Amino acid sequence: MKGWRLAALGGGGWLGRALILAALQRGVIAPADICITSRRGRLEGFEAFPAVTVSADNQAAPLVSEAVLLAVRPQDLDQLSLDLSGKLVLSVMAMVPMEEIRRRFGSVRIIRAMPNAAAEQCLSFTPLLASPETTPEDRSLAAAFFGASGLAEWVATESELDYLTGLTGSGPAFFAALAAAMERDAVAQGLPPALASRAIGQLIKGAAPMLAGERSPADLVDIFLDYQGTTAAGLKALEENGLSTLVRVMLEAAREKAAGLS
Repeated sequence: MKGWRLAALGGGGWLGRALILAALQRGVIAPADICITSRRGRLEGFEAFPAVTVSADNQAAPLVSEAVLLAVRPQDLDQLSLDLSGKLVLSVMAMVPMEEIRRRFGSVRIIRAMPNAAAEQCLSFTPLLASPETTPEDRSLAAAFFGASGLAEWVATESELDYLTGLTGSGPAFFAALAAAMERDAVAQGLPPALASRAIGQLIKGAAPMLAGERSPADLVDIFLDYQGTTAAGLKALEENGLSTLVRVMLEAAREKAAGLS
């Protein structure tokens, strides 16, 4: 990606900042080739890269750039009136389909991506979808840029991207909801809140590397079921009380939101 100039519209937000910092730290893009727009005209977190340009002008920044990162909130999209024809557009906006980007900005070389909050730790899973008009160089550029903040993989359809927006775009949120429910129950059963918090926090720290290991989640569940102990009893109760149905409802609601259906 070196040699390409990138205008990052909304790049001062938490997601844009995380993506750009990861790309800078890994040498994917040179600081002098980035212009980040921020309504305040200043940024925090880029002190180690003084050559990065900051602008409050969303109109001017793309004019001298070959690629444009759209990292604004979807609800702020109407504030952008730009002609991006001829440029590569990288969009991290959920709920804004490729055809809408094409209609608003005139670009046909579009790559949609959906990173998650773990991009700040360079642990995001980021699905990528490219329009047919993108070039191999465009796709290589996008893979390097988003791969700097985690694992980036191509998908074939916007439907797949919408589903993954709900599934992996959630980042830690769905797991956090389960942990919060466990913590509430622990406190309701009489455990001191601080003790409950430490216990569940350590549980999560231990679970993460096991889930990222060689065994699949289903294999891990089977191992605990085979012990026929307390964990097996809890797992059976989860399934008997509708765990699979609840997950299906959760992911369907998220997918519908991502597709603009709700």
